Amino acid sequence: MSININQIPSPAYVMDEALLRQNLELIKSVRDRAGIEIILAFKAFSLWPAFPIVKEYIPGATASSIHEARLAFEEMGSPAHTYSPAYTEQDFPGIMQFSSHITFNSINQYERFREMLRIHSKQISPGLRINPEYSEVSTDLYNPCAPGSRLGIMADQMPDQLPKGIEGLHFHALCESSSDELEKILMNVEAKFGKQLKQIKWLNMGGGHLMTRKDYDVEHLINILKAFKEKWNLHIILEPGSAFAWETGVLVSEVVDIVENHGIQTAILNVSFTAHMPDCLEMPYKPRIRGAHHEPVKGLPTYRMGGNSCLAGDFMGYWSFDKPLKPGDKIVFEDMIHYTIVKTTMFNGVPHPSIAFWNEKEGLKMIRKFEYEDYKSRMG
Repeated sequence: MSININQIPSPAYVMDEALLRQNLELIKSVRDRAGIEIILAFKAFSLWPAFPIVKEYIPGATASSIHEARLAFEEMGSPAHTYSPAYTEQDFPGIMQFSSHITFNSINQYERFREMLRIHSKQISPGLRINPEYSEVSTDLYNPCAPGSRLGIMADQMPDQLPKGIEGLHFHALCESSSDELEKILMNVEAKFGKQLKQIKWLNMGGGHLMTRKDYDVEHLINILKAFKEKWNLHIILEPGSAFAWETGVLVSEVVDIVENHGIQTAILNVSFTAHMPDCLEMPYKPRIRGAHHEPVKGLPTYRMGGNSCLAGDFMGYWSFDKPLKPGDKIVFEDMIHYTIVKTTMFNGVPHPSIAFWNEKEGLKMIRKFEYEDYKSRMG
């Protein structure tokens, strides 16, 4: 990003259009070369003012709720591939209105809404989510195949003959994963659900395919997808989310104060980990800070980063800097567009970061600035 960070009013998320386009070009090339369908998963990236750019490359989206399905229909201009752990009678008519594919988490859910699908005015392709019972995701919070998972049908619960009307299967067992992990999961899917694969038209391989990461083996992914598609004669669908927005922007914050306790220096910022970077605490992972040493360096000024909420655990550490920090210094957290904006809260009423786009032609464009009324209106 060539913009002068000091020109950005903080706090703000800033997405670089050129970096987004770079990711989109790669994703489109995988789609075209593998001969499959790739759609955008809103759960990681639903920044709809960017959808006009996304639609130039990838026209479809996947949704996990009625609101996401409506967003796909209205802002992407196409009906969604929708999956939810459970649908309700209240929401399902809207789900049908905004969807082309609907995946059910259980056979009970499918049977409950089967008649509504049958009499609906447009053709919708129904599917079932399966659980391959294999995943290399190490954090249980993000592992859909952890023991006792509520997500997907186990092989021993699946009848040999699929329920009448089911046209596809869907699994999701990856999280920012490699093509090697996908290959292993597909072996489990074939072993456990081979009978059912012969009965369907499409297979949705879910998200977590981090194909835009620099060390991702894109050629291996393409070869896997082509081979599986040919072997089973299926329409293949991928729905990555993080891959679309990976390394496309930053969260710009600034130091408000420096406090010390038992020799530990904490730089208190005008952003919050729990409210604005929740995955850092949930995963957990330590984000990169521009210009800082990611690990402490002996002899250099070293700080924890503290959020501006009153939650005691709203901090992370440690980073070293070449010179001491002071109030007003900008702290730029890298790679803060995917799974950040979609998960933020207004906990404690702390000011919510603005959202901005950057491109070389137009410079900085503020998309949204959050005010007191945004916080107040959530409560009534």
